[in-house]
Amino acid sequence: MGKVIVVGIGPGNYENMTIRADLALQCCDVIVGYHVYVDLVRERYPDKEFLTTPMTQEAKRCQMALDKAKEGHTVAMVCSGDSGIYGMAALIYELRGEENTPSVEVIPGLTAACSGASLLGAPLTHDFAIISLSDRLTRWETIEARLEAAAQADLSMVLYNPASKGRPDHLRNACEILLRRLPEDRICGVCRNIGREGESTTVLTLGQLRTAQMDMFCTVFIGNGMTRLIDGKMVTPRGYRDV
Repeated sequence: MGKVIVVGIGPGNYENMTIRADLALQCCDVIVGYHVYVDLVRERYPDKEFLTTPMTQEAKRCQMALDKAKEGHTVAMVCSGDSGIYGMAALIYELRGEENTPSVEVIPGLTAACSGASLLGAPLTHDFAIISLSDRLTRWETIEARLEAAAQADLSMVLYNPASKGRPDHLRNACEILLRRLPEDRICGVCRNIGREGESTTVLTLGQLRTAQMDMFCTVFIGNGMTRLIDGKMVTPRGYRDV
């Protein structure tokens, strides 16, 4: 009987892929995923069968993986970052339902909050929230409520999916919501193309972030009230020196 392994491949470069993820991709017969993510691993595992779908066809690609596994194959469903943080792990379980075949294994990966934070310095040393600004699967009113709650709690935040061609104003709208409670000079950072060609970082204020140009390859970091710049790096103290 086959198996589906849901693999978080990290930001995209091999150096940030876990050993477990690499071993899973070595031992599988078929690699399935969004074509952009499959292309990140295709060259390293050339002997595999590759199946891809475009964006917005998550259910189709997960069903493809389950069907292949039912044929007796070991199938790796690759996800950018972590397999369970905005990844395909939950959908694989949902589509398989209460059946116990094929078996499913979930292998974690380095999510953008972690890999991006390391590029910016140490912005997430204390409590933080991750919020996606994509309203394709979540109502904007729900996203707005989560932004309000995180700002009220003075949490550091990581914003995934800050903008795309179909939602160019989402980040600006999110900043307007946050600025109801947070100061314009709150320290923020942006990482683009984490772990890939063209990787870059920018440090700016929340007021400047409101009009910054973004795309789907960006991850946004917003500091809390304790976050400060040290040698150009975002640092959020936890308070060890105060004990």
